[in-house]
Amino acid sequence: MRIGILGTGNVARALAAGWSAAGHDVVLGSRRPKERTGVGFAVAGLEEAVADAEVVVNATPGTVSLDVLRTVGAAALAGKTLVDVGVGLSDDFTELAHPNSSLGELIQEAFPDTSVVKTLCTMDASVMKAPGALDGPSTVFLSGDSDAAKQLTGRLLGDLGWPPSAQLDIGGIGSSRGQEHFALLFTGIAGGLGTHVFNIDVVTRPTSR
Repeated sequence: MRIGILGTGNVARALAAGWSAAGHDVVLGSRRPKERTGVGFAVAGLEEAVADAEVVVNATPGTVSLDVLRTVGAAALAGKTLVDVGVGLSDDFTELAHPNSSLGELIQEAFPDTSVVKTLCTMDASVMKAPGALDGPSTVFLSGDSDAAKQLTGRLLGDLGWPPSAQLDIGGIGSSRGQEHFALLFTGIAGGLGTHVFNIDVVTRPTSR
């Protein structure tokens, strides 16, 4: 399918690489596409990247995501699935930009005719596209109000290497708050490990036989 990824940073390029390798047609969207050369993928203006996309991915910094999406406009996003991987953090990564809400919730509120799915925001970009490179299985979360949009997102996660057993649907878009607020713990774990290349796994009690 055609995927329009808003953003041209590390996250956008990592996801573009993963989905391109799986056979999808990927274009990156930028407010200044002519300045975004040498990124390794086609770069278009924001509106052009969204226009023909079956799925739109928000991979912009969470502090500017709403402004970027408003530039695109509600009409252009209506009826589409929007996969949101952004997290709003201060420049020094010590404070949440949305401490009493989440970017996912705010996007869904601002664009009610778009099906927003929050995922992939609890890990580094390198893990997003290559979970199999870690030393064991781990978990990726999905939050959203549309079951169909979450199913579509789940298939795209599978194309990045996340099997269904690694995907955990944690509920409606309100649950994206937990995903985003994990960012503070993520930075702490990264400091303790000395690397950002890790993920968490949800482990449950063995089922009775």
